[in-house]
This record gives sequence, C-alpha cells and structure tokens, in this order.
Amino acid sequence: MTTVLSEERTVPGPPSASGGTPSPRRSWRPPHLLPYALTVPALVAIGAGLGYPLYRLGIMSTQDYGLRQQFGAPPEYIGFDNFTDILGDTYFWEVLRRSLVFCLLAVALTMVGGCGVAVLLGRLGRVMRTALSVSLLLAWATPALTATVVWQWIFDTRFGIVNWALTKLGFDYEGHSWLAEPLSFFTVALLIVVWMGIPFVAFTLYAAMTQISGEVMEAAAIDGAGPWARFRDVTWPAIKPIFVVLVALSTMWDLRVFTQIFVLQEAGGISTETNLLGTWAYREAVTGNHFGKGAAIALVMVSITLLLTVFHLRQMFRQEEI
Repeated sequence: MTTVLSEERTVPGPPSASGGTPSPRRSWRPPHLLPYALTVPALVAIGAGLGYPLYRLGIMSTQDYGLRQQFGAPPEYIGFDNFTDILGDTYFWEVLRRSLVFCLLAVALTMVGGCGVAVLLGRLGRVMRTALSVSLLLAWATPALTATVVWQWIFDTRFGIVNWALTKLGFDYEGHSWLAEPLSFFTVALLIVVWMGIPFVAFTLYAAMTQISGEVMEAAAIDGAGPWARFRDVTWPAIKPIFVVLVALSTMWDLRVFTQIFVLQEAGGISTETNLLGTWAYREAVTGNHFGKGAAIALVMVSITLLLTVFHLRQMFRQEEI
C-alpha cells in the first residue's frame, strides 16, 4: 500500500527480511531553482567589479610591464619571475612582518575599544548615550583622507596641539617630529586606524547586546553575579558569534590599510622604513614604474587576506555548529 509522509507521495520500498511493513521512500523532486537564479545578478556584478580587475592583475604580474609599455610597447611575458624576485627579497619579508604586526595590533585595540564603548553605551543614560552615538557617527562618517590630515596637524612638528600640550606639561617636545621615527610613526597611524574602526564595532556589538533579555540579566544579578560575571557568563556568549565576524572584517580592512600610511609618509615619514604591503605595491608600480612587480605584491596581499578570511569563516561556522 502507499503511505503519505508530510504531504509528499512516497512509493513502497522492498519488503524487509523479517517480513514486516516495507519502509516508505520519498519520491524524487527536482530542486527549486528560484533561490539560485536570484543570486545571478549579484554574482555578475561581483564578477564584473572584482573578477576582471583580479584577472588583469594576475596577467600583469607575469609580465615585465614598465614605463615603455605605457607608451605602447608590448609587454614581455616573464612567467613567475616577479614573484621569485619578491619572495627572494629580504625587504618583502620585513614589510610582510611589519604589516602583520600592525594588523594584529590594530584589530586587537579596535575590538577591545569597540567592546568597551558598546558596554558604555548600554550603561549611559539617554542623553549621554545620544551624545556619544552622534560623536561616534561623526568619527565613522569622516573620510579616511580627511581624518588622516586632521590627525597629521594634531601631531604637527611646529603647530601640533600634542607637542604644545606636552611642552606645557614640562616635557621636552617642542619641535618634536612624530613621523620621523618608525615607532612614533606607526603609533600615530595606529591611533588613526583604531579611532576610525571603533565606531562600527561599538555600534554592532551594542546592537547585539540589546537583544539579550533583561530578565536574564536581572536573574543573574539576583543570583549574585557582579558586572564582570554577567558580562563573562551572559553577555559574552550572546555576542561571541558577532564578535568573530567583526574580527574577520577588521582583519581584512586593517591588512589592506593604505590611505593613512601613505598620507603620513607624504607628510614626513620615511617610506622605506614605514611601508606596508599596500603602500609598497603602490610605490613599486607607480613611483618605480614596475607595474608587474607591484601587481605581484598586490596578489600576495590578496592571497594573505583570503587565507585569513577563510580561517575566520571556519571558526565562525564551528561556533554555529556548537
């Protein structure tokens, strides 16, 4: 006989060895193609906006493409020589180490600062929360170039307010150049990057915290849990999946940082001592007219970004499975 399961027609299976009722089998139905069809416009847009530039970048990285090629000379195919030159150059490993350390510090400080601001937003009153939110929105909406120029003037050698304030406090900082030394240069750059990254993290984590039931927090307080215990045992498990996604996004953004470093270099930094992967690729391609080598550096940066992204996504999916 034929049975019906979940309103789907089934066909009887082969009789069992014990002679009992055969187990029903669901009839095959073709997959619904509408969800896949709806993704086609997005895939086409991504392919046109991202796929073709990456394709051209890959082609250029295998060519000797310099100043002559800009005036019509055909490029010479050299295979993987550009990559060989890069990987065999000690300066590449120095810039890579510098870029990874800068990215790690920027992500760590941004996440800690953003999480702290999100907790603060939840504890402030309505008026102060609104004022802080407006301040964060203004910082977030400021273009990277504009923000970097403003911070450059704040740390300016002659007219910067930082040198003036430190001198008034009794420190010998009159005429001090913050961009001349690599350590102080990256301190300023790190401050700018973290300052611009905190608002997004803070707003996202605060939105996640508002979804936690007030009854749960009240019950934890009644049980004797202090502020830190409530954050550790109630708030953190709820926002952890969002936190992992934010770490992945911040890693991608901070590894590709360009504007802040480039503007500070033009304002007085020594490029050879402060280059990150993005600025080094630009200077090799545009300033040095080695477009093939610059493309190879850019591809290496893209590859590292993809590897880190895949790692973070795997961690996120594991958290969802748990």
